[in-house]
Amino acid sequence: MTTFILACAGLVLLSGVFYLFPRIRPGAEEADLDRANLEWFRQREKELAREGDSVLQEDARIRLLEDQRQYEEQKKAPVRTFPVWVLLPLVAVLASGMYYVLGAAPDVLITQRLQSMQDDTTPEQMRALINDVETRSAQRPDNLHYLAMLGRYYMAQEDYQKATATYDTLVEAVPEDAQALAYAAQAEYLAAGRTLEDRARLRAEQALAANPHQRTALGLLGMASFEQQQYRAAIEYWQRLQAMEPPGSESAQMIAQVIATAQQQLAQEDPAAAASIAASAATTGPAEAESTKGVTVTVSAPPDATIAATDTVFILARNAESDSRMPIAVQRLSAADLPVTLRLDDNNSMAGQKLSQTASVIVAVQVSATGQPGEANATWLGQVGPISPSADVQPLDIVLRSNTN
Repeated sequence: MTTFILACAGLVLLSGVFYLFPRIRPGAEEADLDRANLEWFRQREKELAREGDSVLQEDARIRLLEDQRQYEEQKKAPVRTFPVWVLLPLVAVLASGMYYVLGAAPDVLITQRLQSMQDDTTPEQMRALINDVETRSAQRPDNLHYLAMLGRYYMAQEDYQKATATYDTLVEAVPEDAQALAYAAQAEYLAAGRTLEDRARLRAEQALAANPHQRTALGLLGMASFEQQQYRAAIEYWQRLQAMEPPGSESAQMIAQVIATAQQQLAQEDPAAAASIAASAATTGPAEAESTKGVTVTVSAPPDATIAATDTVFILARNAESDSRMPIAVQRLSAADLPVTLRLDDNNSMAGQKLSQTASVIVAVQVSATGQPGEANATWLGQVGPISPSADVQPLDIVLRSNTN
C-alpha cells in the first residue's frame, strides 16, 4: 500500500508540471503583436516615401502612436487570471476519492489486516474486521472470497441463519462447486435444528455428485441418516468417509466408533441387515493389507500466498515409470481446506486402475481458479516423488509454488 501511495503521489507531481509551467509564457502573444505592428508601419512608411505623400506618411505615424497609447493603457489595467495551481491539489483530491470509491483500496486494507492478525487478536478487532468485510461484500457481491470468509465466520459463531443466507448467495454464484454446496447444506441443516430438509439433502447429494469424496457432505448425510434412524445408510456414508482417512489416525478411529454405534443400533432393529454388513466386512478382510497401500501427503501454501478460498485444488497421483500424464488416483478439494493432510489409495483410484498395484508414483498438486485441471490452468503447483505406495501413513510435505511467472 505504501508503494502504491508513493507512486500515485509521483504521478500527481508529474501532472503538476503541466499546470505550473504552461507551454506559452504570459505576454508572448502581446510581444509578437508589437513586432508585427512595427514592421507594418515601417513597410507602409517606405511605400509612402516612394510616393512622396508626406501627409499620408504623417497620418500613418499618428495612427501607430494612437495604437501604442491604447495598448499601454490596456497593459496598465488590472488583469484577472485564474490561478491554475489551484487545480493541482484539486486533481489529487478528486483522483484519490474516485480511486477509494471505485478502486480496490478497501480490499487492500482488508487483506493487510487479515495478514496482520495474530492469536491475541481481540473479539472487538475481529468484529470490526468482519463489519468491514460485510460492507465490502455488499459493495462487491462478485467477490466470492468475502462470501466464503463470512460463511466460515458465521458458522464458527453458531449464527447458522446468517451462514445459510451467505452460502445461499455463494451457491447461486458457483452452483457446481462441491465445497459451496456442502457448506450450504451443513449450514441449513444446523439452522433447521439439526433437521435435514429436502433442499439441504439435495445440495449435499449434488456435492457428492460433483466430488464423491466431499468430506463435509459425507459426514452430514451420515449424521442425518443416523438421527433419522436410517442406520444402514449412515454406515455406508461413514464407511466412505473412513476410507479417505489415514489408517490408524485419530479421525479414522473416531469414525470407526460411530460406525460401531450405528451397527449396534442396526442389529437391534434388523439383525439380518447387521449380519450382512458384518459378512461383507469379513470378506474384504484378506485384501485389506493390499488395499491400504497408498501415499499420504500434507499440502500447504506459503505464508504469503494469496489464494482464493473458492479455487479448486487437484491432488493427482501418476505412474512415475510411465510417460502418460493420466492420473491413477485423484482428490479434488477447495482451497479453503488448505492446509490439508490426506491419503491417496485405491478408494481414490480411477476406474480400471489401482494405486496399490503401482510400483512408484509422483503426487502432483494443481490449484486452479477456473476449476479446470492441468498445469496450464494452474496458478499454484506442487509435487513430490517418486514414492512407493505403502501402508505407512507418515505424510510427505508438499509446499505450493506460484505458477504465474
